[in-house]
Amino acid sequence: MEAAGKIYQGNFSALSLADKVNDYIKRSKLTITELASAINYSRSTVSRYLAGKYDNDATELEEKLNAFLAEFAGEEHTKTTANITRNTSIFNSEDAGNIIGVCKSCQDYIGLGIIIGKTGYGKSFALKHYAKMPRVAYLECDDTMSCRDLVKAIERALGIPMTYGTIWERVNGVRDFFRVNRGYLLVIDEADKLINKSTQKKMEILRGIFDQSDVGLVIAGEPKLEPLIKTYIARFANRVDFYASLKGLQKAEVDKYLETFTADEAALNELKNRACNRQTGCFRLLDRTLNNVLRILPESGTDGVITLDIINRASKMMML
Repeated sequence: MEAAGKIYQGNFSALSLADKVNDYIKRSKLTITELASAINYSRSTVSRYLAGKYDNDATELEEKLNAFLAEFAGEEHTKTTANITRNTSIFNSEDAGNIIGVCKSCQDYIGLGIIIGKTGYGKSFALKHYAKMPRVAYLECDDTMSCRDLVKAIERALGIPMTYGTIWERVNGVRDFFRVNRGYLLVIDEADKLINKSTQKKMEILRGIFDQSDVGLVIAGEPKLEPLIKTYIARFANRVDFYASLKGLQKAEVDKYLETFTADEAALNELKNRACNRQTGCFRLLDRTLNNVLRILPESGTDGVITLDIINRASKMMML
């Protein structure tokens, strides 16, 4: 820990690319639709990026935005190396390593894996990151899914053309796909939303796919997923080969994550609390706080130093 009054230092870019593009849009009265068309991206993708809500790898998009600014706004075109506003590469925390390890083991050994973690711990981000690997199909579940919806979502994730028939016939089509296309991993995120005390049919569909085809399967969800599986689906629970229970960020990991920022000690302690507090803190809260901090920092008059006052101002932009 730094001595009181000292500054926690690192590299910092005062104005993000999103800020520059938003500023140009405001000055030029350009619409997001027109900008998206000019760089050959969808309006929704550009809009999410400019709002700080784009969770995918933004390297190619940022290259096109940089080129656009260079041509029309007179900005120097520099190759994008990292987006400090939102880090789209996976942070090498213990939790992230465990998630990637379970996914790789299940894919390599055709195993069944369970990943349990509280919301905001970075579970979905790490799973989506792994899903960029070859022969990985990822889908996120919700409470409204029927059995037919689940099968359709799996077909879509695998790129199987839309088919008709009974659920049994379509599940057989999924099994046939995996028998022909070896080495796949199927990742089911938010799986706790598929189970309740009145029905476990959707999980039985997943068990049937795993049992009768050569595919690795990862089931991920909130902490309630584990007792739900043990209580209602014993045949599923006793097939688990790999398991990870997420612990959340540790303070040493937060120190490493914040290496590229400049903050005074009070601000650093607050950011650590937002990341590590076991009741209210998580990776997501830290990330959201930093994104809002970086939106207001250029005009704060602190020469790029994050202070507790800036964090408090940034918090007013969030629903906590």
